[in-house]
Amino acid sequence: MLKNHVENPFEYAIEKLSWALSDVGRSLTHPRLHVIEAPPSVRRIDRRDLTLSLREGLADMAAVRDDVVFIGVIYPVAGLILANLLFRYEFLPMVFPLASGFALLGPVAAIGLYEISRRRERGEHVSWGTGLKVLSSPAMGSILGLGSVLLILFFAWLAIAYGVYAVTLGPEPPKSAAVFFEQVFETPAGWAMIALGIAAGAVFAAVALAIAAISFPLLLEHDVGMATAIRTSLKAVAENPQTMALWGLIVAGLLVLGSLPALAGLIVVMPLLGHATWHLYRKVIAEP
Repeated sequence: MLKNHVENPFEYAIEKLSWALSDVGRSLTHPRLHVIEAPPSVRRIDRRDLTLSLREGLADMAAVRDDVVFIGVIYPVAGLILANLLFRYEFLPMVFPLASGFALLGPVAAIGLYEISRRRERGEHVSWGTGLKVLSSPAMGSILGLGSVLLILFFAWLAIAYGVYAVTLGPEPPKSAAVFFEQVFETPAGWAMIALGIAAGAVFAAVALAIAAISFPLLLEHDVGMATAIRTSLKAVAENPQTMALWGLIVAGLLVLGSLPALAGLIVVMPLLGHATWHLYRKVIAEP
């Protein structure tokens, strides 16, 4: 019997992935009743709508500065965790996949920001505490189920990222940070790892964008259920492929900028993107 077995990053990701799959399975096999509504109609949008959404998101962020207090607690802590991993060589190859993988969970982290924008749009008084009211949403079960889907993507990405490392520079952990970065940037195997990692990451990012572009805001506004929310988000992307691809690039670019240094910039970027996503949803979905 093995005792005190230390999981490698691949084993850890697979274990968490199985937990997330179990959560989604329970949500699908024990569905709750949803308000019966016709599937929402999807509008065509262009880059001017993206610009306007960012401007409106910035206005929300300026009006409700308390949200930075809430967001500011999350990402510096995440930055400290990543910094700690830099000094544990067995996890060093997973630092970048972890940092970039946070983008897959961004829509979940921003759910409170959508609620703030929604209530501010209705003329209600809002503060950072307003975001916590999402916990009483009738669609909370569907929101948790959709969050589990993104969690599956996150841990699947970690598993794939570790697999890429294992077949290029691994599977042994690097001897030091200096050796690792030298191998990454100065060897053919390191270049192969970068190319394969970027290609795999782009696929995961595209999937996450397609299923979550407007699904969380839709669930807050209309309790249509997780499956309908995902189908509507997929339809929105299919109807606006170039515009939504541009939106994905904008999100990715801002997240990269916000990740420097040590995720501190996300204190500003996350509220902006969260509020802007609500306004983008308003432009994509045609109200009945």
